[in-house]
Amino acid sequence: MENRRPLIAGNWKMFKTCPEAVETAMQLAQLVNINTVDVMIAPQFTALVPVSDVIKESCVSLGAQNLFWESEGAYTGEISPAMLVSAGCGYVIIGHSERRQYFGENDDSVNKKIKAAIRNNLIPILCVGESEKNRESKETFNVLDRQITKGLEGFSSTALDTLVIAYEPVWAIGTGKTATKEQAQEVHRFLRSMVEKIFGNILAKSIRILYGGSVKPDNIKELMEMPDVDGALVGGASLDAKTFSEIINF
Repeated sequence: MENRRPLIAGNWKMFKTCPEAVETAMQLAQLVNINTVDVMIAPQFTALVPVSDVIKESCVSLGAQNLFWESEGAYTGEISPAMLVSAGCGYVIIGHSERRQYFGENDDSVNKKIKAAIRNNLIPILCVGESEKNRESKETFNVLDRQITKGLEGFSSTALDTLVIAYEPVWAIGTGKTATKEQAQEVHRFLRSMVEKIFGNILAKSIRILYGGSVKPDNIKELMEMPDVDGALVGGASLDAKTFSEIINF
């Protein structure tokens, strides 16, 4: 894994009221005290500020699940990068498969969002991944090639020095199916080679590539043993502080 510092990120999706989110965040902050791994949780927008308050003295960082690319304006229902920063966020998840599937996100909007995040000093976590149909028809690498090429179009390598990529096979999200460690390594190696081809060796060696797709305490260790797996984007298993702490302390 070269000298890349692992990142374990929790995506809480549309779960937890504000009190529930604060309670879980408080429990997590008490359970996790580690300086060898970066930890991030992404609650729903309404809980960002209260969660930020309870984790600010801990090793847990705050992230958001989405953002809009404009700084302000008549965009009802959207959240700007500056709003996320003011709420305490340091990270933002961009292009999650559920955003692409249900809300029409595409490589063009993902590209704009990454630019907006970087302009506002937010660490973007770019999500890429193929569907079960893509995998069965052997289109995995074509899909990922397009998502990386289009999603990162117009960037210089230095602009992307904080970027994190999360590989999430859509067929493994919330299904209980997990890519084998060999499948994950094969894709992560491909993604790193894509970054090297477009942006050069320095960024390719330093960029963190997370695996996301039914990550649990019993499979995190073997995934993290793979040379190109630098952490995890955890969904359901991050909703319980004890379970998520077991993943963090792999």
